[in-house]
Amino acid sequence: MHQHPGQGHSTRCRRGDGHGDLHRDRQPRRRTRARAHELVGVHNRGDINELLERGGLAPRRDLGQNFVADPNTVRRIARIADVGPGSRVVEIGAGLGSLTLALAETGAEVTAVEVDRGVVPLLREIVAPHPNVTVVEGDAMELDWAALLGDHHDWVLVANLPYNVATPLVCDLLDGVPQIARMLVMVQKEVAERFCAAPRTAAYGAVTVKVAYWATARIAGVVPASVFVPRPKVESALADIRRRPHGPAVTCTPDDVFPLVRTAFGQRRKMLRRSLAGVVAPEVFEAAGIDSQRRPEELDVHEWGTLADAVRTAAEGTR
Repeated sequence: MHQHPGQGHSTRCRRGDGHGDLHRDRQPRRRTRARAHELVGVHNRGDINELLERGGLAPRRDLGQNFVADPNTVRRIARIADVGPGSRVVEIGAGLGSLTLALAETGAEVTAVEVDRGVVPLLREIVAPHPNVTVVEGDAMELDWAALLGDHHDWVLVANLPYNVATPLVCDLLDGVPQIARMLVMVQKEVAERFCAAPRTAAYGAVTVKVAYWATARIAGVVPASVFVPRPKVESALADIRRRPHGPAVTCTPDDVFPLVRTAFGQRRKMLRRSLAGVVAPEVFEAAGIDSQRRPEELDVHEWGTLADAVRTAAEGTR
């Protein structure tokens, strides 16, 4: 398989507020594996409230903090993630460690990323008894992922993602961090539906095509608002996203297909011949075998790839 430009992108995500440096847990500890399925104690609602009070903290709205306060929920997520001894897991937005502890319980090696400098000391204290957990202070939108994950391409991302960064973060990781082979992310239900939507549905959009280009995706479960502190106004869902092992779904490059998709979905209710007017000529639609009277949400990722190939071929023919 030839190298696609999207696979060669820098593994440093550039959105965010500049916390790009890695601040690893510097506690001297011997790296030993936790025994699989060893119960380590997972936070309940009382634990979360006590930790916040002890640290003089409150959930930060600007960071989209909603802490999971239900042991059954985090253990269910760890079970669905299908990780254990020998697994490399990265968690983004570890917070007070609710999910971190459940992941540690599986015996996986867990790298827990947290941006909130007020929370990090508590998180380090909470996971200190667990040698299979490493805490990294940093902003996931700014991290040097190549430095953090190294040359291994079997990492699993398991995370309760803040609603305000979930979509750009997942897209950036798919575009530029091939070390992450799988993701199980808890996000706003509406966002999960967009990640996993089928063509010809209301949720299907440019983000769906982006995900489908790199991966397969499905909704693995719904999480009620009642398990969070503070309680959000919407339900959450688990999106199970698995990078395609043999590369993108189509042969065209990200630079060929994604601008085309974004342009079309900018006017999603219009026919392609109108939303892509001035971008795709009628004869190019004909060459691709795509009916220009269809709407953007009717094309699956393979048809988008075919259209992008036809556009590139036409452009090369005019040079």
